Amino acid sequence: MRGLLVLVLLVVAGPLAAATRVVSLAPSLTEIVVELGAADRLVGVLDAGARPSGLDAVPSLGRYGQLDMERLLSLEPDLILLWPASVPPAQRAQLQRLGIPLYSAEPHDLDSLVAQIAVIGERLDRAEAGQQYAAKLRARLDELRRRYHREQPLRVFYQVWDKPLYTVGGGQIISDALKACGARNLFDDLKLPAPQVSIESVLLRDPQVIVAGDQAQLEAWARWPAVSAVRDRRLLMVPDKGLERPSGQMIEATAKLCEALARAPASS
Repeated sequence: MRGLLVLVLLVVAGPLAAATRVVSLAPSLTEIVVELGAADRLVGVLDAGARPSGLDAVPSLGRYGQLDMERLLSLEPDLILLWPASVPPAQRAQLQRLGIPLYSAEPHDLDSLVAQIAVIGERLDRAEAGQQYAAKLRARLDELRRRYHREQPLRVFYQVWDKPLYTVGGGQIISDALKACGARNLFDDLKLPAPQVSIESVLLRDPQVIVAGDQAQLEAWARWPAVSAVRDRRLLMVPDKGLERPSGQMIEATAKLCEALARAPASS
């Protein structure tokens, strides 16, 4: 099944040709290039937060959601790595009309992420490195799934923001990370990647665990002591911000999430 997934991704990506001038339009894709030992092929990156070490001199193509198209063209890339949400729809359409090889990546689960890494390795003439790295990640992921499997998954509310209240939907890769840890995203039935939800809907679904990005967000739940997660003191900080960047490092970020969930106090 995994081999078929890789084959499908290869077909979607188009004919393979080793790229030597690569622009990356997402931090996660930039990280994958670095993880594959091909940082020297990056000629431009779209910025959003801190860059991986050693890339300070690589030209910037703007900020997330604000691509400098003229600058991109001046760099004469022979491969564009695109995260669809990183640029506005009009610019995505423009990129597709340029005639420059384009690899569009937006994995919705961890298996797709691992397969994607192998494909990018092919495009960068790092096929062996990509396959080896993908195999290592896949083995680690299989280990996590075996170790943290639960017959009854934990109901987890993953809080992205509090004002307004945002979470992740079922098609967002973090939802699959929760699944690998023996948990279930409380709002896995919602299709949007980052849906806004109400306090009332969270209370109604009664999460056993609440995961949030900072302590203040977690402390705010003390106002609802009837919620299972509050009553049982199962309020967890996001253990690794790498969960928000779908590159190879996300597998170890998922491992930290699994460990944090496993250490949560027992339910009363």
